[in-house]
Amino acid sequence: MGFVFALILFALVAFATEPVPIDITALSVLVALLLAEPVSLALVDAGLLDAQLRVIDTAEGLSGFASSATITVLAMFILSAGVQKTGVVQLLGAKLADLTGGSESKQLSAIIGTVTPLSGLINNTAAVAILLPMVTDLAHEGGNSPSKLLLPLSYASMFGGTLTLIGTSTNVLASELAVPYLGEPFSMFEFTALGVIVAIAGTIYLMTLGRWLTPARIPPEDDLTAEFELRDYLTEAIVREDSPLVGEQIGETLRETEFDVDVIQLIRGDEVFLEPFGAKTIQAGDVFALRTDRDTLVELLDAEGLDLADVTVDEAELELAESTQNLIEVVVAPGSFLVGESLTSANFRTRYNATVLAVRRGGDLVRRRLDNVRFRVGDTLLVQATGDSVDRLANNPDFIVAGEVERPDFRESKIPVAVALVLGVVAVAALTPIPIVVAALAGALGMVLTGCLDPGEVYDAVQWDVIILLAGVIPLGIAMQNTGGAAFIAEGVVLASAGLPPLAVLGLLYLVTATLTNIISNNAAVVLMIPVAATVATEVGGDVFAFILAVTFAASTAFMTPVGYQTNLFVYGPGGYRFTDYLRVGTPLQLLFAVVTTLGIAGLYGVT
Repeated sequence: MGFVFALILFALVAFATEPVPIDITALSVLVALLLAEPVSLALVDAGLLDAQLRVIDTAEGLSGFASSATITVLAMFILSAGVQKTGVVQLLGAKLADLTGGSESKQLSAIIGTVTPLSGLINNTAAVAILLPMVTDLAHEGGNSPSKLLLPLSYASMFGGTLTLIGTSTNVLASELAVPYLGEPFSMFEFTALGVIVAIAGTIYLMTLGRWLTPARIPPEDDLTAEFELRDYLTEAIVREDSPLVGEQIGETLRETEFDVDVIQLIRGDEVFLEPFGAKTIQAGDVFALRTDRDTLVELLDAEGLDLADVTVDEAELELAESTQNLIEVVVAPGSFLVGESLTSANFRTRYNATVLAVRRGGDLVRRRLDNVRFRVGDTLLVQATGDSVDRLANNPDFIVAGEVERPDFRESKIPVAVALVLGVVAVAALTPIPIVVAALAGALGMVLTGCLDPGEVYDAVQWDVIILLAGVIPLGIAMQNTGGAAFIAEGVVLASAGLPPLAVLGLLYLVTATLTNIISNNAAVVLMIPVAATVATEVGGDVFAFILAVTFAASTAFMTPVGYQTNLFVYGPGGYRFTDYLRVGTPLQLLFAVVTTLGIAGLYGVT
């Protein structure tokens, strides 16, 4: 048991601090669990250990990869991608823009009313990724701060995730983990009534106190250079006839200097060129649009024979090169190849023919030494790119473009088919004995066979980091059971709540799980806490289903930190939020949900 607790402590610290991505941490935990028995046996044989550790066998260790929860979540990613490729959500966004106008309250209610039911039908993480560009544009078009709408978008998606079994990966995982204690998994609408209650309570909060508490971090600017405060970092310089740069290739010359500078555009007469500049040589009279700081600019002008142009560089100036939008915000998505990399190591400029002008990490802006920045999930990049490069970024699952991009490749003719497939999966799982994993796989296959998705798009649709995370943490729950760790923690909870009625213990368990979820992964929290919940319920004479449901809802609704839930990270950069914003807006909501969920379970299902 001591080994398992040490491993849990390691996992908690690693999940919270993320020295490596959380899926790598989960995989490390899995490998450690698998090695425990054979390595300890070797140490016993060598006389270095008294007894072999009994943790999990190989079959139990690999069970996460074959878990119906893991496969169901994988299939749901594919189903969500099929819906996304049809463009149905973008059409809905256009309708919302017409209906809400510039009213912030109307926009907020429309967003909550859209993402909540949508998150019950497709994975709520996918729902936020799809809606984020629409919400950002909706805010700008109405003259409102995106910050006032993006955090409610994330929170409301969690409300919707509690409506059905497939609303979140946490629900699906909890359903499987509950089988040993309940004898069967959750049904599709097992807890829908409770989900409706908490969704109504959450909506009222977001429309009243939550709206007042949510800050307007990002000004309602139409100009992205102003939004990223780039006035002092963008300029134009003219090449003098005596400049040592004349005759040199533009693609490498300035990049190889010691100066912190990026060439965004080359302006030559009436022509404007973006990356890649290729073998173009510099001529006297060329004008460079540059990203640099004021001190570097002074040195650069003197050293390279440049004169400062008398012009203000803003978004309109930068977009002269293309008739379509070429200055965009791009969010680093979970599982992106860019996580942990820098612009240099990822070869971003060459790979996408694009230049990063600034980076927003929560409320912090980075506009200097961009090549040295190691990226994290949720970072927002201000990117200057050609129209083709913008399309490539928009189609790449490594990124979420935080603004609508013209997408002529939407398969609008497939909208009825994709929607019917999702509804069919829900209906089959709810009304027939067919397991949800089978229905979801059939629906995913249907997306490909009907042309909603191309075969090659299936693999890009899956968030593999989530799949690896699930496969890695499921065996940890088994190890807790096998070693008595779950019973030990449960005894501690029972002792701490001695004398309290089962209803109060239920509420306490919700708060413990919610706190844990806000620090580590929601899926890791549910794996750790469901065995504890079942044991606590037995110890205090409570209903096991009620206690497991409390843990499930707590793990599906993490409002207090940006790292508590993926959707919180999605909006962290685009909203310009600070860590404390999540505490300020999310803590009252978390406490409200603790009360509403606990009383809702008691009223609908009973506690004992």
